[in-house]
Parts: sequence; C-alpha cells; structure tokens
Amino acid sequence: MKKISFVIPCYRSEHTLPHVIAEIDGKMKTMEQYQYDIFLVNDCSPDGTLETIRGLCASHDNIRGIDFAKNFGQHAALMAGLRHSDGDYVVCLDDDGQTPADQVDRLIDKLEEGYDAVYARYDHKQHSAFRNLGSKVNERMTRSMLGKPAELYISSYFAAKRFVVEDMVRYENSFPYIIGLVLRATRNIANVPVDHREREEGASGYTFKKLFALWFNGFTAFSVKPLRIATALGGISAGAGFLYGFYTVVKRLINPAVPMGFSSLMSALVFFGGMIMLMLGLIGEYIGRIYISLNNSPQYVIREKINMEE
Repeated sequence: MKKISFVIPCYRSEHTLPHVIAEIDGKMKTMEQYQYDIFLVNDCSPDGTLETIRGLCASHDNIRGIDFAKNFGQHAALMAGLRHSDGDYVVCLDDDGQTPADQVDRLIDKLEEGYDAVYARYDHKQHSAFRNLGSKVNERMTRSMLGKPAELYISSYFAAKRFVVEDMVRYENSFPYIIGLVLRATRNIANVPVDHREREEGASGYTFKKLFALWFNGFTAFSVKPLRIATALGGISAGAGFLYGFYTVVKRLINPAVPMGFSSLMSALVFFGGMIMLMLGLIGEYIGRIYISLNNSPQYVIREKINMEE
C-alpha cells in the first residue's frame, strides 16, 4: 500500500489548522488505498499555533509536529517537513485553508499517470491585489531565471514523487527555494485545476520585504543569469561611454570653439558609477551567500519534535 505524506508549514494558524486537518482526514477516508501521515512545521509562530499542533498530535497517531527555534521562513519549513517525510508521494499545502485539501486526489491521480510532480492551478485566486502582483512577478522571475516552462503554473499546493523529494533534500545550503529544487530534479511536471478559497481569517504573512527577499533568493541561489546580465550591461555601458567619448573628440576637432560640458561629464560619471556599484553589489551578494554557506549556516534549527520517534 502506497503512502502519502502531507507537509504543512504553520504560521499564525491556531484557528485554521484544525479545519485543514479535519478536511485531510475526511478526504483520506475516501482514499482507503493509501496510508497517510501529516507533518506540521511551526515556523516560530507568535500565537498559539504550537499548542494547536500539540493537541492535534495528541489526538492523532499519524500527525507529527516540528517546532523551529526561530522564524526561518516558509521554504525552510517545507524543507524540514520534506526531510522527515517518508511517503511515496509528498503533498505540500498551506495552513490557512485556501488550498483545498479535499481535492488532493486530483494531484495524486496525475502522479499516478506518470508525472513526477504536479502543481495546483487556480483559475480565480482569492488573494489581495498585492499578492496577485507578487505571484506574477515570481512567475516571470522563475521563467526567465530558472527556465520554468511558460505553460507551467506554480503554486504552494503541489505533490511530488519520492525520488524528487529525495533529490530536493540533498540541498543543504542556507537559502532553499522549493520551485528551483523541483525544476532541478525534473521537468516532467503537470498542472491540475483546483479551487482557491478565501482566507478564513487573518492576512498573509508575506510583506513586500519578504516577497522581495524570496524573489532575490530564487535567482541568486539557482541561476548565474544575473551575473551574465551584469556583464552584458557593463559591456553596453562601456561601449556607450566609448562612443560618447569619440563623439566628443570629433565634435571638438570639427569646431574648436565648442565648450567642454561639465554637466554632461558629471552625468556620465554618475551613470557609470551607479552601474559599477550595482554590479559590485550583485557580485557581493553572491560572494556573501557563498561565505554563509561555507560557514554551514543551517536552513533551520529544530527546538522540538512532537509525536516523532528519535
């Protein structure tokens, strides 16, 4: 009998999490051909999420709890759950009830057809305009920087086969990015349509700062294209500077009375100086990440494991 492991990152979900678990339990009763367990990863939530997880673990033998020592982010929480899971199929979903757990059979059926990973596709997302904009920017970034197929829709609700998960958890550097790890393992990925619900309560924990950090992490952790873009921009800027200098010399030779412009000189200096600083900052970001990784900075630190045998 095959087994499904559910991985749920938890943050400010003390009230919504029991509903999600109940929905999973109800759905899995209709899928008796599968065993299942659930991994709840508390990302140092400031509310009563940890106590909710303790209660769920106490009342369910197949629910495991993981408590982080500090907030490491959603992708680190997913990595912790993936690393402890042992199911033939692993399903990742949100803790707020927006991702319909009662439609997990659509993802599993697609895996059974032969796909290695399956992402839920939402025709109508019940997010704020800011989150929808963030999703569009993230989609553009993954397509251009990570080589994501244009027709593939990426969401937080997805399922993957065991061998894909095993390859993903081999990544031990400090800056995990889940879709980058999936794309690194396989391109045999499909979409299935599912519903997207309104949030039961609260608001998304993703601020602009966190979204920007996530995007930046995505293309610096799994792509060198930004460095190549910086190289191309440097070449273009150098060429433009050379052409402008040649134009200035020729203009001076043709008409010696033409005054040399201080403002144009300063504009050129500011422009090229800004380009140089931008490129140095980008290179420094890569070097900084290498330095942090060499220092073995952890993806996450677990304070406690609940209902899990050592």
